[in-house]
Amino acid sequence: MKRFVLWDYPRASWQYDVMVILILAFVFLTPREWFRDRPRQPNSGVVTLPAEAGTSVHWVEPSLLAGVPEDKRFEKASDVIRREKRQRLVRLEPLVDSENELRGFMAYTRP
Repeated sequence: MKRFVLWDYPRASWQYDVMVILILAFVFLTPREWFRDRPRQPNSGVVTLPAEAGTSVHWVEPSLLAGVPEDKRFEKASDVIRREKRQRLVRLEPLVDSENELRGFMAYTRP
């Protein structure tokens, strides 16, 4: 057991090969749920961020609201959030960088 823990086998020995096979089996055969791993959503343009209980915060790509007049942005963002996350939009804030370029939107929602 000590040799196994310390990986004390010479390379290309059968013991070394068994250890490598065990490691590869663990990596590829372990269920995803054990690590709470979820597949990424396919380019929806809306990413959920951590938030306080009772509310949700989402980052919305600016391309989803490109060409929409400022007075219609909330309505369009509300449609996008309702379609993607099935939640009600409460507040929409634009995110700008230090050069005042639009980088996205923070959408605050409730169930």
